[in-house]
Amino acid sequence: MFIDYNSSKVHFEVDGNGPALLLLHGFMEELSMWDCFIKGLSQKCKVIRIDLLGHGETDCIDEVHSMETMAEVVYAVLQSLSIKTIKVVGHSMGGYVALALAELYPQLISDLVLLNSTFIADFKERKELRAKANLQAKESKESYEKLLRLSFTNLFAPESKKTYSEEYKNSLNKALQTSICAYTAAMEGMRLRPNRHNILKKIPNRKVVIAGKKDELINLELLRKKTDNSPIELIEFSEGHMSHIENKSELSYFLNRFIEN
Repeated sequence: MFIDYNSSKVHFEVDGNGPALLLLHGFMEELSMWDCFIKGLSQKCKVIRIDLLGHGETDCIDEVHSMETMAEVVYAVLQSLSIKTIKVVGHSMGGYVALALAELYPQLISDLVLLNSTFIADFKERKELRAKANLQAKESKESYEKLLRLSFTNLFAPESKKTYSEEYKNSLNKALQTSICAYTAAMEGMRLRPNRHNILKKIPNRKVVIAGKKDELINLELLRKKTDNSPIELIEFSEGHMSHIENKSELSYFLNRFIEN
């Protein structure tokens, strides 16, 4: 399914009926990352998946895809479906987009899960790494592919690359299909995003952060401090940044309980 957004196409899929659940993929991913969960979830609710700007079958529209711009695109899809309130799960960058959506439309999201994601803005060092990566991405096709492969190795826990070797290869191949435009636009958008701790705390019902203990991209110790004695739940899985692969059974169990509450 597609909608037109500022003369560009936005791809999304809808499965099932009932209360609405929005699943947002991460950086260098696409809506198919959720495929293995759809059969179970769609029996209990209306599951909406969207290819974010520059990913999957959705067009690139600018040199910078801010999290706010991505959120506006998501909102346009939800409007086309007449969605008034929704539960949201966002993986990695999808979590950043979900937080931007919550800030722009405070009454929209009833429950929010940040999966292998964070409400904390990039620190100075991380911002510099993103800027450096964007310069490298623009050097040449060979330089860009090398950058993607190197970036991807940090997403899985070391042993997971062997345990889930086929899934690792499939995910990498999809990541390699990301255009330079999509890569640099999203990287700059993530670099510029603000801290949205207070936005997450304002979500009316459940607000959950799921983090992998071996995730090299998330500061788990800082998340523990920020969520301790707060209305935000912190759930820790055993592996890395790709919980939908590395901790699939645990995540499936959580998602099914999440939509029932």
